[in-house]
Amino acid sequence: MAADSARILVPVGESSTFRNTVAYALREAQAAAEGEETGAVHFVFPARWRAVDGNALDDSAAADLLERVTVWADEDLDVDDGDEPDIEIETAVVGIDRYLFSPGDFAAVLVEYAREFDLDRVVVDPEFRPGGNAPMLRPFEVELARTDLSVEEAPVERQTTRTRLVSAATLSKGILTFGATYVFYLAVAGSLSPFDLATGGVTALLAAVAFSNVSFVTSPSLRRTGRRLVRLALFVPYLVWEITKANISIAYIILHPDLPIDPEMRRFRGAVWGSLPVTTLGNSITLTPGTLTVDVGRDGLVIHTLTADARDDLAAGGLERAVRFVFYGRKGARIPTPKERESISLLGDDDVETPPEIREDDS
Repeated sequence: MAADSARILVPVGESSTFRNTVAYALREAQAAAEGEETGAVHFVFPARWRAVDGNALDDSAAADLLERVTVWADEDLDVDDGDEPDIEIETAVVGIDRYLFSPGDFAAVLVEYAREFDLDRVVVDPEFRPGGNAPMLRPFEVELARTDLSVEEAPVERQTTRTRLVSAATLSKGILTFGATYVFYLAVAGSLSPFDLATGGVTALLAAVAFSNVSFVTSPSLRRTGRRLVRLALFVPYLVWEITKANISIAYIILHPDLPIDPEMRRFRGAVWGSLPVTTLGNSITLTPGTLTVDVGRDGLVIHTLTADARDDLAAGGLERAVRFVFYGRKGARIPTPKERESISLLGDDDVETPPEIREDDS
């Protein structure tokens, strides 16, 4: 029944086959709507990032693509100005308040949207690949197929293109991966002997060839990366100072006869998005004694706090602002504290977990 449903969800993403996917979904909705009251196609863009002020989605790409979708739909449905189409067309952006990493995360927010609007059929663009294509991750379509929704790949013809083995995009990824690996190798070796220089170069070269496309989803900008490295150089002394203060505080607690601890678990919706910024924030919190990042999910970071002072420091948002400074610049650091945004809450038993149909198998 769902396979012939006229109520369709189409995940939106830029690709060479998306225009034909739009046309196919509309044709399917029209065909299935014959004899029924209404048909609907919802084009949904999963959000991947927010603006640096932490309050609004940086939706220039989403708005542009969804506007094009609306124009294409009017063309395919042959809608004149002022007329109502026979198929309901809706566009939306989802996942604004989530941390979306893996294909399973993207599938989860789309499933929630489908259930909210009573959509039971999903048409997927064959080139839509949210959350990356790492071998250890299930493909996006597989994650959706684990639900009760009817999922199909639009039968559109893919363009066959021949790409150069080395391009500006792959070269920049390779150079950065090579450099980072080489420096790390020599730092661990603690030597600049000819042997270490040679083996380090070979290791870095192999890492660049094998992992550059996995390490970077998009081509790194040398200018942006350079600025981030300069800001990172300023961030490291700040982090060391925070670690030092926290160590002194924890040492006092350990030496105190009454051992004045008050452990609690808190959920923290940090105003950073994307794998690297979230990882940097989570690790910075963990490196600071008194707080430990236990988990990172779609609803934020789960933090174990040992004392009330540790919770106060977390609520003050010093580390969060510092990480935002590294990745978003000075403008990004001007943000209300987590306490002012009410983005820290006590972790309770009634917290919303990942829907069962999206969870990983226990095996």
